This record gives sequence, C-alpha cells and structure tokens, in this order.
Amino acid sequence: MQPQYQMGYDRAITVFSPDGRLYQVEYAREAVKRGTTAVGLKCSEGVVLIVDKRVTSRLLEPVSIEKIFKIDTHIGVASSGLVGDARALVDRARVESQINRVSYNEPINVEILAKKLCDHMQTYTQFGGARPYGTALLIAGVSDGEARLFETDPSGTLLEYKATGIGTGRPAVMKVFEEEYQEEADFTGAIKLGIKALHAATEGKLDVSAIEIGVVSIKDGEFRKLEKDEVKAYIDQYEE
Repeated sequence: MQPQYQMGYDRAITVFSPDGRLYQVEYAREAVKRGTTAVGLKCSEGVVLIVDKRVTSRLLEPVSIEKIFKIDTHIGVASSGLVGDARALVDRARVESQINRVSYNEPINVEILAKKLCDHMQTYTQFGGARPYGTALLIAGVSDGEARLFETDPSGTLLEYKATGIGTGRPAVMKVFEEEYQEEADFTGAIKLGIKALHAATEGKLDVSAIEIGVVSIKDGEFRKLEKDEVKAYIDQYEE
C-alpha cells in the first residue's frame, strides 16, 4: 500500500509531493533500470558503445532489435528503457543535428546536442497531460578532436563520464569500470573491458548474437557500427 500522502501525486501528473519528490520521474527511472544494459567508454582512440540486446526468443531476428543509433556522421547513441521513447528522442536528435548543419554549415557539437535533448526531456517533467520519457541515453561523439561521452536520464539531467553504464546491469558494470578502467587504452582494450562489464552484468549469460558495438574515432571523426564478424572477433578474443 502507498502512504496516503503519496496517492495524489502519482496519478498521470507531474507534481511535487510534500516531501519534494516527483513520482512520475522516479517511475520513469525504474523503467530505465528494467531495460537492457548499455555501456560507454572513452579511450585514447575515441568512444565505444556496447549494448546487450537481450534476445528473448529464438524465433526473433536479432538484427531487428536496434539499441545503438547513428545520429550524425560523428555522433552515436545507445539507449536503455522504453525503445519507442528512445526512437522518438533519436529522431529529434537527428533533426537538431541537421538544423545545425543547415544553419551554420558545420556538424553540431556533442555537448550542445546533449543539452538540447536534455532540455526537451526536462520539459516533460513540468506539464500535466504528458509523462516523462522512460529511457536513458548514452551520447557518444567527437568534437574539436576530443572524445565526449554523456549520460542522460528521464529527469533531463546531463552528466559527462569517462566510462559508464545504464540499464538493469549498471551496478555490476560500474564496479568493473571503477576497478579496471584505463584512459590510455585503445579501441581493442576498451571493447574488451566493455564486454567484460556486460559479461558481469548478465552474470555470464552473454549471447554473442545479441551484442551490438558502435565506435567513434578521433582520427577520422566518424561513427560506425561494427559488422557481425568484427563483433564475433572481439568476443572470441575476450573468451580466449
């Protein structure tokens, strides 16, 4: 049973409770915690995003599950939580990126894009008749020759990390990163550590076909998703 004072503050509106909490935002965070695990790491060569897509049926085509999205040539996003909400934010991010190119004839700065998305997410914590987004994003990119990695949450909070995780396995991922993360690692080292963190988050039940990896390179400023055979090669290296 909910406390009596809470009952009026979580009925499809976002209003402060007497103890200063926004229950709808807290519920949105719980939706993220139930989502699949995604990790992001900065390294000497750029930024790495790795996602466990969690294939729930052998009849499902793993390629149809998309958790890493290309926003612009130099920016990629990994999501956890409600996939539909993530896709809506990805579409908005793509539009913002194109507006910047048309207006200023240059690619959008990663931090500016992250702030624009968080400003949008924050508005949904203020108004009745709309719920907060039930998704968190890892925004990875390269701006001015520097690798950037940001994490958003349903409240519109924006934080920059060297390495982080979102979703159900976040505690296990952060434990691995706190102990073993090294800034000077290359892509190979960062991907291996990311896979190790996902392995810990899934309690050793990591499915190779359900892993998706994206990288942004400082050298050429390009974001790309790795092909199946590239992902398998990294998994094989880790297992050895």
